[in-house]
Amino acid sequence: MKKSRIFQNLTIALLLGTLLYFAPSVLAAEIIREIRVEGNRRIEVATVISYIDLQKGDPFDQALLDRALKNLYATRLFADVSIRQHGSSLVVTVMENPIINEIRFEGNKKIKSENLHGELQLKPRHVLTRTKVLADAERVQEIYRLSGRFSAVVDPKIIKMDQNRINLIFEISEGPETLISRISFIGNKRYSDGRLKKVIRSREDRWYRFWTSDDKYDPDRLAYDQELLRKFYLENGYADFRVDTAIAELSPDRKDFLVTFSVEEGNRYKIGKVNVISKIPDLKASLVKDTIAFKSGDWYKVGKIEDTITKMTNRLGNFQFAFVDVRPSITRNRSARTIDIIFTINDGQKTFIENINISGNTRTLDEVIRREMKLIEGDPFNAAKIRKSEQQIRNLGFFDRVEVRPRSGSSPNKTNINVKVEERSTGELSVGAGYSTTDGPLADFKIKERNFLGKGQELQLSSMIASKKTEFNFSFTEPYFLKRDLSAGIDLFHVMRDLQDQSSYNSRRSGGGLRLGYPMSERWRQNLNYRYERNKITDVLATASLYIQQQEGERDTSAIAQTLTYDTRDSKLSPTEGFVGRINTEVAGLGGEARYYKARVKGTYYYPVADKWTLSILGEIGYIHGWGDETVRINERFYIGGDNLRGFADSGIGPRDSVSDDSLGGNRFWRGSVELAFPTGLPEDLGIRAHVFSDLGDLWTLDDSGATIQDVSSVRMSAGFGISWRSPLGPVRVDLAKPIMRESFDKVQQFRLSFGTRF
Repeated sequence: MKKSRIFQNLTIALLLGTLLYFAPSVLAAEIIREIRVEGNRRIEVATVISYIDLQKGDPFDQALLDRALKNLYATRLFADVSIRQHGSSLVVTVMENPIINEIRFEGNKKIKSENLHGELQLKPRHVLTRTKVLADAERVQEIYRLSGRFSAVVDPKIIKMDQNRINLIFEISEGPETLISRISFIGNKRYSDGRLKKVIRSREDRWYRFWTSDDKYDPDRLAYDQELLRKFYLENGYADFRVDTAIAELSPDRKDFLVTFSVEEGNRYKIGKVNVISKIPDLKASLVKDTIAFKSGDWYKVGKIEDTITKMTNRLGNFQFAFVDVRPSITRNRSARTIDIIFTINDGQKTFIENINISGNTRTLDEVIRREMKLIEGDPFNAAKIRKSEQQIRNLGFFDRVEVRPRSGSSPNKTNINVKVEERSTGELSVGAGYSTTDGPLADFKIKERNFLGKGQELQLSSMIASKKTEFNFSFTEPYFLKRDLSAGIDLFHVMRDLQDQSSYNSRRSGGGLRLGYPMSERWRQNLNYRYERNKITDVLATASLYIQQQEGERDTSAIAQTLTYDTRDSKLSPTEGFVGRINTEVAGLGGEARYYKARVKGTYYYPVADKWTLSILGEIGYIHGWGDETVRINERFYIGGDNLRGFADSGIGPRDSVSDDSLGGNRFWRGSVELAFPTGLPEDLGIRAHVFSDLGDLWTLDDSGATIQDVSSVRMSAGFGISWRSPLGPVRVDLAKPIMRESFDKVQQFRLSFGTRF
C-alpha cells in the first residue's frame, strides 16, 4: 500500500516538473511574435497587414485568423490567400490579382466599342477580379438583348503579360436580331387580335419594317404594351379589364419570339349617377359641376375622369381654394352595367413648395427648365400644375426623359419638387434631296441647334437649291427675351425664284426681319414682326406682259405685321381634332417705296369621323390694297393654284394677260377645302394614307386695267384623291385632281407630286 502511494506521488511530481519545464515555450507559442507577408509584388507589406487587422502580441486565435482571411478576400486585390502559424510567426501568403492593361471588344459590329466601354465596371489600370469579369460579360450580353439580339454570346478572354498585367478581351458573337414572329391574344371577345395589335407598340416582323425597331423583342416595351391595352379598354368602358399574363417565348432556334397576351375584358360600363359633394365650408358644389367632362349615359372613360379632376382643381384654384383634394368615388352596378361617380371635394393639407431641385441637366441651364414650371418656391402645392409643368418641360424637346415628382420637405406642410431630366442631342445637321412639281428637283442643307449654349435658344442656317428656286436663310430665336415669356428673333434671307413659266420674269428678295411673340392665354398667341427687304424683278422676257415689263427693277419694302393665332389642335404635326385660326395683317410704308396694307384670315377645323379617319375643313380669305400714290406690284399680290388649289397649275387662276398668257396675280382671294384622310387597309406601319378632297376658290382684282387683261371673279372648283406616304426617307404625296368649275384662260394641272428627304 505504501509502495503504491509512493509511486503515485513520484508520478505526479514528474508530471509537474515536466509541465513547469515546458510551460514558458508553450505560452510563448500562443502569442504572435512576428508577421511575415509573402508573395506580394505590387502591394506593400504594411498595406496587407492593415487589412488583416492583427498585430504583434495578438493571440493565435482561430476566429481572429478566419476574420483576417475574410478581410483579405474582401479587398478583391488577391486571387488566393493563405494564413498559417510557423512557430511564433504568422505567415500570410498572397497571390495578387493582375492589373488590367487594356480592354478590347472583338466581333462587335452593331454596337460601337465606346458605347460598350461606358457600361463596364472594369477599367484599364483597375484590379481584375473574376466576379467583375463575369458581371461585365453579362452586362454586355444584356445590352445586346435590349437591342433585340438574344442569341448574342459574349466570351471574356484573358491574355497574360509581364509584371502581373493582363489584356481583357470580350469576344462577341452578335448573332441575328431576335424578332417577334407572332403576337396573339387569349380571352379577347370584343376586339379582334388585329385591332389590339394596333393598340400596342410591339409589332410582328414584316419585310417593310426595316426602318423601325418595334418588331424587336424588348421586355420594357412588353410592359408598356400591357399599360397601353389597359388604357385602351378603360377608355372604351371596360372598367374590369386586366391583363392576366404577357408571355414572350423564345423559339427553339433562338431566332424568334412568340408573344402572347392573356386578357380578361369584363363587362362594358356606362356612366350612371354623377354627383359632386363639397366637404369644405362656404364652397358650393355647383361651382364646379359644369367642369364635369361627361354625363349620365355616356360610356365610361377613365381619361374623362382625370380631365374632370384637373378642371375642378384649376377652377377652385382660381377662386382662391388652393388646398383642395378632389377624389372620385366609383361604384359599380354589375347587373345594370353602370358606374356611379361621386367627386368629393375635401380640404387638402396646407402644403407649400419648399424647394425645386433639378438634376440630370449637364448642358441645359437650370433657368431654362425652371421657367417652364407652373410653380415656384413658396406657392401652394398643386398636383395639376405639377403635371402641366412636366408636360411643358417635355414640349421643349431637349430631353429624352422628364420626371417631376413631389417629395417630403423639412416639415409636414412643406414639399420639395424633384425635377429629373435626361438630355438628348438637340443639334441637327441635314442634307436633303427631293422633287416637287412647283420647284422641280431640289437639294437642301440645314444646320440647326434648338438649345444653343444650353439656354434654350434656337439657331438655324439653311439653304435650298432647286431648278426654279434658290434660298438661303439664317434665324436666331430667344424664347424668353428680357427674362419674360416673350419669344424674340431675327431673320436674314435671300431668295431667288424662276417664274418664267408663270409670268415671264425672275424675282430676287434679300432682307431681314425682327420677331416678337407672346401668349395671351393658353390658346391665344400674338406675334409681331418687322421686315425690311429689297425686291428685284429681273430677266423680264421681251414677250412678257406690258404690265410686268413696267415693273422691272428694284423696290424696297419696310413693313410691320402681326399674327393672332388661336389653336386647340391635339397635335401640331398630325392633328386629328381641334381648330387652328390665324388673323394676319401687314402694313408697308414705314420707309422704302412699297405702300400697301394686307390682311389674311385663315382657319382649319379637324374632326375625327372614326378611328384613323379625319375630316378637315379649311377656309381662307385675303386682301391687299395700295395706299398713297403707290400701286400693288406683281411680286406683292396673291397667287392661287398648285398646292393651295389642286387641279390647277401654280398661279393657274386669276387675272391673266391674254396676249402673253402671263399670270398677273390678284389683290383679293378666297379659297376653301374639304378633305377626308383615312387608312388604306395596308399595314399601319407603312405610313400610307388615302385622301379624298375638294378645293374651291377665286382670285380677282388688279390695280392695272387694260383690254388685254382677263379678270373674272368666279368660283373655281376641283375634286380628287391622293396618297401620302410617311416614308423613312421623308414625306411623299401624290395628288390627282380634276377641275369641275373653271374659266377658259385658267391653267390646269391634274397630277402633282411632292417628295422630300433628309439623310
